[in-house]
Amino acid sequence: MTQVANNTKSVQDDAERRMHKALDSTAQEFHSLHTGRASVALVENIKVDYYNTITALKGLAAITTPDTKTIQIQPWDASSLSAIEKAISVSGLGLVPSNDGRVVRIKMPELTQERRSELDKLIRKIAEDGRISIRNIRHEANESIKKLEKAAAIGEDISRSSQKKIQEFTDKFIKLIDEALQKKEHDIKQV
Repeated sequence: MTQVANNTKSVQDDAERRMHKALDSTAQEFHSLHTGRASVALVENIKVDYYNTITALKGLAAITTPDTKTIQIQPWDASSLSAIEKAISVSGLGLVPSNDGRVVRIKMPELTQERRSELDKLIRKIAEDGRISIRNIRHEANESIKKLEKAAAIGEDISRSSQKKIQEFTDKFIKLIDEALQKKEHDIKQV
């Protein structure tokens, strides 16, 4: 009996872990979007060519937001200022860095109505991709449970209860994605 419980428990645990990763991935994509509000997450993973080594910006500098419209980047090595400035300029984020010799500052541009509607479509797509990922994980987990049932490793009642538990995880993580979407929509409208 414990082997049966271990089989279904491991499938459930794996599904929950993978759903959590899908949620984290969706949240990370939301954070990396430029909504007009200064955010460290917007630039921290920009890749900088630092002495022929590609390094994430967060590994080269202290990144802060002194106010809601400014990102300040203070490199630990002042000779990397121009490389940091160049990496931000070519990142495709539409940000314009300014360098005063000690720090790089980025003033966040105001969002136009057109850009707000583009962002709204984009965040809805990101959320839907996250939901699809969660549902695919549910499908794979349910298939694993059904295979165990077909192989007579578990009974029909255990199969049903395991699938019900997997559905509970699915509902929980889809709800969390929806909440993150609502928060991001609110951010876009506020800025």
